[in-house]
Amino acid sequence: MESSQVKRMFEFIAPSYDFQNTFLSLGRDIRWRKVLARRIRAGKGALVLDAASGTGELSIEICMHRPMVHVIGLDFSPQMLGIAKKKIESRDLCKRASLALGDGRLLPVRDNSIDVVTMAFGIRNIKERSQVLAEFMRVLKDGGQLLIMEFDFPSQRVLGPLYRFYFEHILPPLGNWISRTDYAYTYLVQSVNEFPDEEGFCAEIEDAGFTVREPKELTFGIAKIFEAVKASG
Repeated sequence: MESSQVKRMFEFIAPSYDFQNTFLSLGRDIRWRKVLARRIRAGKGALVLDAASGTGELSIEICMHRPMVHVIGLDFSPQMLGIAKKKIESRDLCKRASLALGDGRLLPVRDNSIDVVTMAFGIRNIKERSQVLAEFMRVLKDGGQLLIMEFDFPSQRVLGPLYRFYFEHILPPLGNWISRTDYAYTYLVQSVNEFPDEEGFCAEIEDAGFTVREPKELTFGIAKIFEAVKASG
């Protein structure tokens, strides 16, 4: 799916996006965001860029778990950002979180100005992953932390095939029905299947110049957090 089509899709499903995620993950997405937020190593005054921030759920979670940092939520969907804005205002987080319209392939951010970059379930939607990773490298300070959360498949002999059956045969029609589309979750399955495996994606992050750390498995490997650091000097 082309980037313009992906944008239109997210614009359309924005009003029900949070419900879809929580319902179809059986609430695990809430736990996953908490785990990612707790892995952030940043002190008072640090600047966190939450790329592909969507409706702001991760940005808000970071504010809750890291009260001394400021979060910039960036997304290419005005509809998603509109929902995020209402959430941030309702939680009285306007002084600690701001929002910006932008594209991960060309971040509207100065070089070496960000302490931590996060991205949850967004990078698989962008074909130009190397360009996005290069942008993350550009905006991060030396020693800055990168945390990317993405879907994967369990490697267990029994659970793996069972989950794949659910993911490929049950999730698409159910998700499409909930999202009132005939393509959103069909695309989700396609995008996850086309995304590199753990070894392949870690190699891509390394190729961008990062030092990669051991990925963190979430819920038997249904999702993973990829962590990396921009080397000093």
